[in-house]
Amino acid sequence: MQEFKNNRIIANWLYVGVVMIIVQVLLGGVTRLTGSGLSITEWKPIMGALPPLNEAEWIIAFDKYKQIGQYKFINADFTLSNFKFIFFWEWLHRNWARVIGLVFFIPFVVFIIKGMIPKKYIWHFVIIFFIGALQGLVGWIMVASGLNDDMLFVNYFKLATHFLTALLALCVVYWYALFFADNSKEILLDKFDLNTINNNKPIIFYLINYKIYIGTLLALLIVQLGYGAFMAGLKAAAAAPTWPSINGAFAPDGMWGKSFYSHPINVHFVHRNLAYIITILVLLFTISAATIKNNTTWTKAIKWPMVFVVLQVILGISTVLLANHPARNAMGPFEWSAQFHQLIALFLLLSLVKLFYLVSHPNKST
Repeated sequence: MQEFKNNRIIANWLYVGVVMIIVQVLLGGVTRLTGSGLSITEWKPIMGALPPLNEAEWIIAFDKYKQIGQYKFINADFTLSNFKFIFFWEWLHRNWARVIGLVFFIPFVVFIIKGMIPKKYIWHFVIIFFIGALQGLVGWIMVASGLNDDMLFVNYFKLATHFLTALLALCVVYWYALFFADNSKEILLDKFDLNTINNNKPIIFYLINYKIYIGTLLALLIVQLGYGAFMAGLKAAAAAPTWPSINGAFAPDGMWGKSFYSHPINVHFVHRNLAYIITILVLLFTISAATIKNNTTWTKAIKWPMVFVVLQVILGISTVLLANHPARNAMGPFEWSAQFHQLIALFLLLSLVKLFYLVSHPNKST
């Protein structure tokens, strides 16, 4: 039937969107790690797509950068060549966002004209566009927070908001990709039976069902990712570049009585220990979920959170231990470790979203 074909086309379009958003988050990571985020001091949503086109325009852009504290107090020895390097990453980050907008908008209009999107879902996609526009606005508010003499980097809280908004867009697009992929199948050969899943879990889960458990894991992971952004914005990894202890202790002296969302050591303490909690909860889930043998969709999906959380812990430890050796305006071992740490975090998030989708749509199979 044409309906199933249309849904498959829409699902593939959304999967492309998921990949593009992941790339955008990674570009944001490179921009932050190379200190490139404040290199473009203006927000021009349309005309800003073009970089400086001649030497005179480059000098004007560089002179604007020279007016902010980051140049005056950190990068005063920069040459025009140095500036062009950091400008490139911020320019690419912004233009990839523009490309994402076009990749979403143009097919969306075509699908509406051809009647491929059911009318009841059109507003769902409008909400996705709204989230994308909000992400761009939050990004500029974040950049603007560092364009002064008082801040050498962007505000850490606005950085976290920018990151979490990107994750919201990623999760929503992935959810609808799963939904339309499900509805592109005329016959579901592997029906997902939620009652069977919940009735065969070990006794350690007898009080709750998997939907509640996975939803709780997702909520904890979102908090953890927010703290990861706090870690980045506050340079908190360098405040305790040791493992397994935090500067020689589980809970360093002087930690109590200070903020748990703005003090670097306290943020580090929360981020590190929340990682351990999430790892234990994922392990318990995997042990429980592995007892269900009668559904291939479930069997394939349950293995990935454990794989990703183990990789996350390893990369987290690596990033912390390398934190005292950052490369200036470049990608060194610390920066690459942090970048892969972020990438695997996205995969972990999507693996849990997939599981939550499965237990929320028990009669579907993807």
